[in-house]
Amino acid sequence: MALIRGSNSLFDPFFGSSSILEPFDGFSLFDRRPFVGFANFPHDISSVANTRVDWVETPEAHVFKADLPGLKKEEVKIHVEDDQFLSISGERNKEQVDEKDSFRRVERSYGKFHRQFRLPENSKVQEIAAKMENGVLTVTVPKVEIAKEAQVRNVEITS
Repeated sequence: MALIRGSNSLFDPFFGSSSILEPFDGFSLFDRRPFVGFANFPHDISSVANTRVDWVETPEAHVFKADLPGLKKEEVKIHVEDDQFLSISGERNKEQVDEKDSFRRVERSYGKFHRQFRLPENSKVQEIAAKMENGVLTVTVPKVEIAKEAQVRNVEITS
């Protein structure tokens, strides 16, 4: 069996590899190069990904809980678009330090965040309520009462 080096066929399973014996040559799970698709995003994109939201459905409502530590209720916006989409957005500003001080490490996220959820048809969007307590935003979307199961009764036929 001959070694295939640098095959030119797209149908070759080792296309572009240096050897049939080393098909993953040059591949690394620990590649530190940035992913090209994110090159145009701002550095604070992690604040969007780090905004965690739980969605719990109870018999009475859909309840959304978002961890937003350090934010005031005035810094958070909640919108309902077309009676279908619940949007939660806001911005956490970067902390300023004195000119003589410098950061040794920055791990807390900052920047804008935006989360959007498609609401089910059984949502009462006119009655949505929100509260902010201890850095946790709770948005409650009441549900439309489902009609009780129809009761069946027999009707006698008369002549």
